[in-house]
Amino acid sequence: MIKRLAWAGLVLLSAHAAADTPASLMARYAQQAGVATSALSPARGEAFYRSEHSGKNGATQSCASCHTANPKQAGQTRVGKRIEPLAPSANPQRFTDAAKVEKWFRRNCMDVLQRECSAQEKGDFVAWLSKGV
Repeated sequence: MIKRLAWAGLVLLSAHAAADTPASLMARYAQQAGVATSALSPARGEAFYRSEHSGKNGATQSCASCHTANPKQAGQTRVGKRIEPLAPSANPQRFTDAAKVEKWFRRNCMDVLQRECSAQEKGDFVAWLSKGV
């Protein structure tokens, strides 16, 4: 009995320890959007990143407003807190934890778009950042 419990615990730990990857997240978002992973568009992802929207306070903003025009560079929040680079090529920790990715998509999409991002938008965005931006 104890051996089975220990084995089950190891299996759960190893499954939890397995990091997500940009590719696995893209596959998940493509599936949620009902499209093939190959249908995700880096060009749409870049346009999404740079597009401007009326934010909560009516000011025009985009993802680049805080994350900078170059996602390989560190950004800054509205209150001056440093934001590590978005691009996995500059920050290998990006897109390695699905729960964190979802948390930040939810928060940032609500701030910038006043709605949650669609699975297609998320997939396109990760596809763009993953191509070595």
